Amino acid sequence: MTLDQERVLAAAETFARDVHGGDRTGHDWPHIERVARLAASLAEAEGADRFICALAALLHDVPDEKLNASREAGEERLRSWLDGQPVDQAVREHVLEIIGTMSFSGGHNPPMRTHEGRVVQDADRLDALGAIGIARTFVYAGSKGHAMHDPALPPRQAMSREEYRSGKQTAVNHFYEKLLLLKDRMNTAEGRRMAEERHRYMELFLDRFVREWDGV
Repeated sequence: MTLDQERVLAAAETFARDVHGGDRTGHDWPHIERVARLAASLAEAEGADRFICALAALLHDVPDEKLNASREAGEERLRSWLDGQPVDQAVREHVLEIIGTMSFSGGHNPPMRTHEGRVVQDADRLDALGAIGIARTFVYAGSKGHAMHDPALPPRQAMSREEYRSGKQTAVNHFYEKLLLLKDRMNTAEGRRMAEERHRYMELFLDRFVREWDGV
């Protein structure tokens, strides 16, 4: 990695810390940091461009509509920051493409086109699984005032983007509507290996949760 690339990554880290520093929804700086570490590890294992993977990972939640007035406002914030950095146009557009495609969005986004995109998407999805994924799910639900569990409210299926974002939901249903689906949507061999273990941990947690909910 060149000195200029290292400087861009340092600036991206400072920017991401500023954007996510006060977040209380599970999209905080530690989440970004974990995804960046996972992306670096996967990039090495999969032979992807480390700079593009690292930059996209650090910036991936900047335009998230959950954290901005609108998706458009978040995208403009990201583009404005990238415009001020010494990166090639091709790199800039590659990073924007990755970030614009990687969200789950109820399963409606198209598959990742590039190797780097598949790496960063896997890194983000891995942080939604396992023990950390469980913790983040309940943090997010609490921040939005969602119920922890409601047996009378079944998990939703075949949702539109709008229904996925704004329909009635619970923390436990989120596992069935998204998180338990991620294992079979991983892109890379190493991502799939790591997802298997984290997926099983969530299954064990949900089994125990329901038994305790029922007083067993």
